Amino acid sequence: MSEERHLTILQINDTHGYLEPHHEIFWKSGRPTTRKVGGFARMATLLSQFEVEHPNAVITLDNGDTLHGTFTAMKNNGRAMVPILNAMAIDAMTAHWEFSYSPAEFQNLTHQLNYPMIAINCFSKDTKTPIFSHGTIIERKGLHIGVIGIASNIIDKIMPSSYSDGVYFTLGNEELPNYITHLRDKERVDLIIVLSHLGYPQDLKLVSEIDGIDVLLSGHTHNRLYQPVVVNRTVIIQSGSHASFLGKLDLKIVNNRVKTFRHKLISIEEITTPNPAIQDMITGILSQSERSMLDTIVGQTRSTLARWRSLESTMDNILLQACQDASGTDLAFSNGWRFGAPIPPGNVTMNDLYNIIPNNPPISVCEITGKELWQMMEDNLENTYSRDPYRQLGGYVKRCLGLTIYFKIENPYRKRIHEFFIGGHPIDLSKTYRACFLTVQSIPAHYGTNRRDLHLTAIDALKQFIQKHSPVSSTLKGTIVPI
Repeated sequence: MSEERHLTILQINDTHGYLEPHHEIFWKSGRPTTRKVGGFARMATLLSQFEVEHPNAVITLDNGDTLHGTFTAMKNNGRAMVPILNAMAIDAMTAHWEFSYSPAEFQNLTHQLNYPMIAINCFSKDTKTPIFSHGTIIERKGLHIGVIGIASNIIDKIMPSSYSDGVYFTLGNEELPNYITHLRDKERVDLIIVLSHLGYPQDLKLVSEIDGIDVLLSGHTHNRLYQPVVVNRTVIIQSGSHASFLGKLDLKIVNNRVKTFRHKLISIEEITTPNPAIQDMITGILSQSERSMLDTIVGQTRSTLARWRSLESTMDNILLQACQDASGTDLAFSNGWRFGAPIPPGNVTMNDLYNIIPNNPPISVCEITGKELWQMMEDNLENTYSRDPYRQLGGYVKRCLGLTIYFKIENPYRKRIHEFFIGGHPIDLSKTYRACFLTVQSIPAHYGTNRRDLHLTAIDALKQFIQKHSPVSSTLKGTIVPI
């Protein structure tokens, strides 16, 4: 007789250091709205609850983008979060923005965690060997589950060079089959889970090409999957972002195969009682002066400042207005970052500003030709909307101010842009324009000349702009327009 066993997988992904409850975008009656959700103390309560309900049958996995994204999380390069994470019974993680502290610093940080950091696709430039374990084997209810990690592959391709100092990243698709074979044939595991930070489109292609994966937990792209997707007998889920959600996947396993499954994307609501021990840890991270600084009101907003749109966002428009106002340039650019919880109408605090741009880089300026601008934007549209998911390397479309682009999403590489205007005039490919930008993710290093940093950070510019114009209002300006 076949033995029936049950396993519950809990997914945490792209929390971006949102330790405390915050506003999140939801849709009601066909329109976006916000309500307060999330927080690690409430998440910890749910994790403990499921452990009690399913004794010795729960695996909790973290897709990464965990130790970065808020002032609190980034205190001491993510170390402030370590005691909290170690108290949450996490079984393994992979990573992306964690490398922003430098690979060496992140490696040191992982040694303080009581669970493994896993990635088959991060290698030492010197030795050409992996710098992290490929995975881990977990035993639950007599089942041996192999978990394989894939970190983000874009770190050494579009992000600041310090993020990949001494390391390089592959997609992981060439390495993965060998690890699956090893776990199946040598380690004799019963199930294989892939913990990936490649992104939802990339993961769908990955599982269509590679056999033997039972479950893939997807991260990076902040998708809220209310129903799992099954491709090539692999069950795939992704569970939002900002610690606003928790993914729960219940498996019925017969003869070491997933027979049936149930899934729920759980929004972490205020009705959930916070875990008091975790809440105390969170409260203890900040000093009284730090908390007072973050609570400082810098002004008000009449409109919701949000970052959930692919082409343009009200949050980034206010950020770019502040940078352009401070620099006096023709154009302003920032990266299409996905992280950053919405700010509803009302007071804007210093904490909100750090949530918008937690790295707080200096405003940079450069001179850039019309030809370079056209090529840069074509490259960015390809990174966002490439027909081949493996060539999608970005977040959202690059955020821009001072220009208008009309483009065809469906066109091939470097053939998408139809019309390009700067200041209402057709772009002059031979002309040189002045632009401000935030980090090399906004204007890559091979574009532009006379690049230099101003003695003003993004948060200082935002603070000055909001104080000067409060109450502010940010609208969509139609800078990047599909036709």
